[in-house]
Amino acid sequence: MVVSSINPHNKEIVVRRRIASIFNKREDDFSSLEEYNDYLEEVEDMIFNLVAGDDVAAFEEKIAEYQKENADLILINQARKAEELALAMAASKGPPAQTDNTAGSSQGISVGAGQYAPTTVWGQPRPIGIAPQPMPLRGGPDMHGYLEDEETMRIRTERASRAAGWSIEFSKKRAFEEAFESLCV
Repeated sequence: MVVSSINPHNKEIVVRRRIASIFNKREDDFSSLEEYNDYLEEVEDMIFNLVAGDDVAAFEEKIAEYQKENADLILINQARKAEELALAMAASKGPPAQTDNTAGSSQGISVGAGQYAPTTVWGQPRPIGIAPQPMPLRGGPDMHGYLEDEETMRIRTERASRAAGWSIEFSKKRAFEEAFESLCV
């Protein structure tokens, strides 16, 4: 196997993935922990030598021989890994996504904590049920060890607000829209 890449880390990643797909035994495939550790050390030595380009032909021959001798075990372990991945993906999926109804009313919509629910008839859904966010400590030293006065903190807060896209006009507009939309609903 010849991997041509400018970045040596990419080469190592490609080699590691290839070797891990072939040499995929697990600890329970061995009778003792020492045998398993010897196996892992042999695999790491092989990866190191392939990445470094030391005696690549001999290691490629060793890999091909191992593949022929252990083809069934390799397939079984790949299938076991795929099943575990599928179970993990199924377990990590949350509740189904909530859909907005076209009538604009909120009747029949159940919303759990952390989900999105429409709060305006024509607007974007708004997050609800989010846990309180941590508050930054004020009045202490900054990252350089200097104490900040109230004016510096006020200026920093205003600049951060502007950088995040917040403006008082936007807040007034949003409050106005939500007030009138609550009358329509």
